[in-house]
Amino acid sequence: MKISILCTEPLHPVVAHLIEWSRQTKLKGHDVLLTHDKSELSGGDILFLVSCSQLIRSEERVKYKAALLLHASDLPQGRGWSPHIWAILTGVQQITVCLLEASDPVDTGDIWLKRTFELQGHELLSEINEKLFQCELELMSEVVDKFDQIEPIPQQGIPGDYLRRRSPENSRLDINKPIAEQFHLLRVVDNERYPAFFENCGHKYIVKIEKA
Repeated sequence: MKISILCTEPLHPVVAHLIEWSRQTKLKGHDVLLTHDKSELSGGDILFLVSCSQLIRSEERVKYKAALLLHASDLPQGRGWSPHIWAILTGVQQITVCLLEASDPVDTGDIWLKRTFELQGHELLSEINEKLFQCELELMSEVVDKFDQIEPIPQQGIPGDYLRRRSPENSRLDINKPIAEQFHLLRVVDNERYPAFFENCGHKYIVKIEKA
């Protein structure tokens, strides 16, 4: 099969995992291209969209037999940006990951596969990512192995509002609240790309967290 993977964030922690998945998949005889810009997409059998912030239009999707998007929520609930992060902030400990058809409007396509993973409530972002990435790569591998056997299913249920994109401001700590009330926020901050911070006495302070 000719497979393309589009991840528009070259510094995203998933990239190293995608490189290894590509290597392993090539050993099985497939042609795999990992790219960070849609201008490099030339068509093929499967297009996987992983942490992709570029809009892939229908005229670009038709170059592939299937253009599939990974999304970490139990659709149709959780359409939009960073659904698993918003869920973890509320204390959710079971995360569903869907592999669905890229479509217009976004996150509305038929679902090919679903998987879930469990959290215990103590994991920091790197640990959360490891579980998420493993789930995503398993879904990708299953599609490659069973491409002609999967029957996509339309989304069912009433969707909520689209989740907004997170920004560095979402990593702000409130110095007037105890750590216990803000622990879920500390769990999902990225120490390098969007660290936790607070402001006091006219200065901004960066807070980084790691397990002892």
